[in-house]
Amino acid sequence: MQLHELKPTKVRKVAKRVGRGGKRGKTSGRGHKGQKARAGNSTRPEMRDFIKKLPKLRGHGINRAKTVNADKLSITVVNLSRLEAMLENNSPVNPKSLVTAGVVASVRKKAPVVKILGNGEVTKKFIVTNCQVSATAKEKIEKAGGSVA
Repeated sequence: MQLHELKPTKVRKVAKRVGRGGKRGKTSGRGHKGQKARAGNSTRPEMRDFIKKLPKLRGHGINRAKTVNADKLSITVVNLSRLEAMLENNSPVNPKSLVTAGVVASVRKKAPVVKILGNGEVTKKFIVTNCQVSATAKEKIEKAGGSVA
């Protein structure tokens, strides 16, 4: 192998640098005047500008349920078996009394909407007011001598 037969492994070409005066002449590949002809120009993509103007989607993330579904009515369900275990005979059953007795937790410092379901047996009298009551629960409460208003 002779010296004149050697060939480089890499190409020695360097890419032409645009926009720096010199060899390319006049505007040096930058077109004419304006923002895009200036040094340090990096205009943001058009779509990003459009998206930035839109308001952020609110209510997503940690407290989404509280913000998006704030007006949604959430009903707390209580079975007759729980009332039988937690309350005394002839006791009034309404959302406030259920919160004080510890049967139901308060929702945002207010008594929740309560629905009584007919799962379980009742031997005590209950006076139910301001609660939604299922048909079987109503039947069982009235059979035990209580009343549903």
